[in-house]
Amino acid sequence: MNLNISGHHLDLTPPLREYVKEKLKRVERHFDHLISAEIILTVEKLQQKAEATIHASGANLHAAAVAEDMYAAIDMLSDKLDQQTRKHKEKLRDHHNHEAHKRMAVQ
Repeated sequence: MNLNISGHHLDLTPPLREYVKEKLKRVERHFDHLISAEIILTVEKLQQKAEATIHASGANLHAAAVAEDMYAAIDMLSDKLDQQTRKHKEKLRDHHNHEAHKRMAVQ
């Protein structure tokens, strides 16, 4: 997966960059058809904001999180992305519809 991390009004330190990469590994574990991800970390007054757009096969996922601490915002962002990727993966599987077709064919 191509990963692009940028910071607005923020010095992007190596530990912060590594923390983002580590958190996105969890998302990659659940759904391996990710093409690219763009992460934007922003500081505005007292708010720390983390935004992400992930391009996956069949969908573009977007999430944002705001907190007083940048690491907390990244944690919330990764949770939201993880939930979206699991939901997208379930839509691709669509087990329920397949079982309904089997029952109709038997009758």
